[in-house]
Amino acid sequence: MTFRTALTAALLAVTTLTATPAAAHPFGPPSTARISVDGSQVAISWLAAEDDWVALGQSLGAFENPATGPVSTALTGEQKLQRSAAVHDYLLGRITVAQSGKRCPGKLESLEQLVAQGARLTFDCPAPAVDLDVTVSALTDLDENYRTMLTAETPATPTQTLYTARQQTTRLRFTASGGGVTTAVVTVATGTAAAAALLGLFVLLRSRRRKSSQA
Repeated sequence: MTFRTALTAALLAVTTLTATPAAAHPFGPPSTARISVDGSQVAISWLAAEDDWVALGQSLGAFENPATGPVSTALTGEQKLQRSAAVHDYLLGRITVAQSGKRCPGKLESLEQLVAQGARLTFDCPAPAVDLDVTVSALTDLDENYRTMLTAETPATPTQTLYTARQQTTRLRFTASGGGVTTAVVTVATGTAAAAALLGLFVLLRSRRRKSSQA
């Protein structure tokens, strides 16, 4: 079933798709998410199945209920999700990033092509991303059996995290911020440079001593 077909069923045929969250598949494969960092900027994309988007849109009132009134066909179901303030607020409230105990301001990008690209969020943290508390709790309010598998595209520990209704927040430690240099690397580099300078000075002094003895 395509996303357009699923949304059409949700909007136009209440007899074929009920309005309850059970219409989706909380026991199916988990939703997926990807996270990357670049300096203090954090990007997360959250991808859910087509029928899960339908269930989410129904629960938030993004779609008209054909049982209680007419259904507008001027917009597609995807466009109704895109324009729903409730959907935007839900995603920004359920997918968050915190640094040093404070939330990083987040922004939800356009929901166009949300099946292929998912909901794309960006966060602006006050300092370069090293330790971040990432929360993903989307859909678990509909059914506690929903899960999301998060994969770090920027090197991090852990690389993958499974979010559940009981485990909604996990701390990730990033070892590099989009090609940036971490404090540990700076320390090593500084130490290496100092050692090289000392070694060069030692060689220079030794060379001068040899010349003095030969003279």
